[in-house]
Amino acid sequence: MMMQHFKAKLSLVLTTGIAILLLSHRPATAQTQLAPLKISENHRYFMANGKPLFWLGDTGWLLLSKLKREQAEQYLENRRKLGFNVIQVMVVHDNKEINAYGDSALVNMKINSPRVTPGNTFGVAGEYDYWDHLDWLINLAESKGLYMALVPVWGSVIKSTKVDAAQGAAYAEFLGKRYRTHANIIWLNGGDLRGSDFTETWQAIGNSLRKNDPEHLITYHPFGRTQSSTWFHDAAWLDFNTFQSGHRSYAQDIDKKDKNYGEDNWRYVAEDYAKIPIKPTLDAEPSYENIPYGLHDEKLPKWNADDLRRYAYWSVFAGAAGFTYGDNDVMQFHIPTDKKSAYGSKTYWEQGMDAPGAQQMGYLRKLLESRPYLERIPDQSLIAAGQAERYDRLLATRGAKYAFIYTYTGRNMQINAKKLGGTKVKASWYNPRDGKTSSIGVFSKAAILNFNPPGDKKNGNDWVLILDAI
Repeated sequence: MMMQHFKAKLSLVLTTGIAILLLSHRPATAQTQLAPLKISENHRYFMANGKPLFWLGDTGWLLLSKLKREQAEQYLENRRKLGFNVIQVMVVHDNKEINAYGDSALVNMKINSPRVTPGNTFGVAGEYDYWDHLDWLINLAESKGLYMALVPVWGSVIKSTKVDAAQGAAYAEFLGKRYRTHANIIWLNGGDLRGSDFTETWQAIGNSLRKNDPEHLITYHPFGRTQSSTWFHDAAWLDFNTFQSGHRSYAQDIDKKDKNYGEDNWRYVAEDYAKIPIKPTLDAEPSYENIPYGLHDEKLPKWNADDLRRYAYWSVFAGAAGFTYGDNDVMQFHIPTDKKSAYGSKTYWEQGMDAPGAQQMGYLRKLLESRPYLERIPDQSLIAAGQAERYDRLLATRGAKYAFIYTYTGRNMQINAKKLGGTKVKASWYNPRDGKTSSIGVFSKAAILNFNPPGDKKNGNDWVLILDAI
């Protein structure tokens, strides 16, 4: 079929009898700073431009549908300054999706019929559409050194409209062909559903993304208290695993379908870490800061910055390749014109961006990047005695000549430093609340070294013991 020539060429493609408009890729307008994310040679971590990359993500789920350009600029710049390097975004959150400019994502609410228009000039009626806005966001993020981890379609859309494998594959073909030349794309197949629900559709989306966009990494974003590896670890399209550890407390974790790990998100990492073939894993959705325990009862306490630090350090020290933070007000981009907010959000996103936990996440990245990165492994044998459970649990990780041990409660530690090189160790305290380091002293290596963190033992008095071999 021949169509009038314009800036972005449209081609009509028939896929299993379904008509779908595919919009060819438009060259990035921003100066490219990034290379596609890769998996390290040891299959544990991420690489970019030949260097290790610690995934520090933020759940900006509704960025595409809720914010206008100037607001998106404000949000992405804030996250860049705080040290985030991955933004997780829903591409289609609802089959009725309309963005802040009034543009619909789909034709007749069909996932295999993206609504695209001739041209892409901002402000020109009939040109700048939903997908042009996503193009612009991706380019803006790239100019700031940010990767965009895109969820093609949220699970609720698949569930409510019964999207089948053919429809999912056609939609994924559209996405893959449109965005395969952008450097800063990561695909988060799935969207808060168990992989046992609509398995054929998720497999079709994953396979279609891999076929039409072979350069970008793909994973699966699962339901709460589940992990992608349960269903898709051996799938050819799945490059790394994620899990969702939020949002219930220990007492609320009673769903018999799940593993009942409670708040122990490090257990998901340990399980994925032992799987063959080896693939990176990370907590892509812990409990959000400022959201009620279990999400739905606003009278319950809310998760706070202390909790987010615990989730971050526990999972990463257990062997995760990164961590994704979330804030209740930001993930939904709560704005004054919203008729109602979700999960008891009382604060607008602009204030939520500067929540204490968001500002503290960068300190974890700073710590990990301060020592040789790719050699780091989890090693609980560093703890000579008293690993303990729940909030008193210690998590340990090390390289050849350094070790990090995290305590959430500031309790006494008994450490075995024998595995580190040299004859002595230099010990320091690292404060996850402000990123500052204070010296403890130099000690001869021993099977048991005792360290007592500053302050009284209590939840949220968290510290990292740093040991450097001399």
